[in-house]
Amino acid sequence: MVSHNYLTSSVGKKQIMALTGLGLIGFTATHLLGNFLIFLGADAFNFYAHTLTSNKLIYVAEAGLLGMFLLHIILAVLTKVENSNARPVKYYIKTKTGRGETFASKTMPITGFIILIFLVLHLINFKYGTHYETTLDGQTIRDLYRTVIEYFANPLYVVWYVFAMLTLGLHTSHGFQSAFQSWGIRHPKYTPAIELLSIAYGLFVAVGFSSLAIFCHFQN
Repeated sequence: MVSHNYLTSSVGKKQIMALTGLGLIGFTATHLLGNFLIFLGADAFNFYAHTLTSNKLIYVAEAGLLGMFLLHIILAVLTKVENSNARPVKYYIKTKTGRGETFASKTMPITGFIILIFLVLHLINFKYGTHYETTLDGQTIRDLYRTVIEYFANPLYVVWYVFAMLTLGLHTSHGFQSAFQSWGIRHPKYTPAIELLSIAYGLFVAVGFSSLAIFCHFQN
């Protein structure tokens, strides 16, 4: 049983935040792979979307995702506040320590906030967006493909989406490797491989999702 002291400690919060982050990273990867079906056309993508949303377990999955996401945000805010309170007086002159601080690590709160805005808009525009219907194998289902294609007809939406996906790639790239660090998994033999894998994953997310938006735009 997890002790109360662990849950309220700085280490405990960081480790739980790391676990929720890895869970969300896993979801992002599977979501992207599923969305790649849009390259195969309307039938393939609509069949995938219908199969996913018509499963009764979708509500359990969505509740779990929402719980992970909210817990991740809450722990991130608490950790940020604790770190700020630990050093209430800012130094007049900031010195560069050179101990792993990167652009991605310094901008994690900012990129996290951008991702939050994106997710809200994403749900509004797609999950709860325009509802068209189509027939597939004699069954009437939602034509989500048409909704997506129409949305990305607007080049401004494409630019926003690509920007958000570059931000997501940056955020998850740093989050992936820092999750292992939070659990004390650092070794000269394995850490370079983890860091390389995190960069590869970030590029996979950024380029993968961005390519979908650009592809859909030119379908119009």
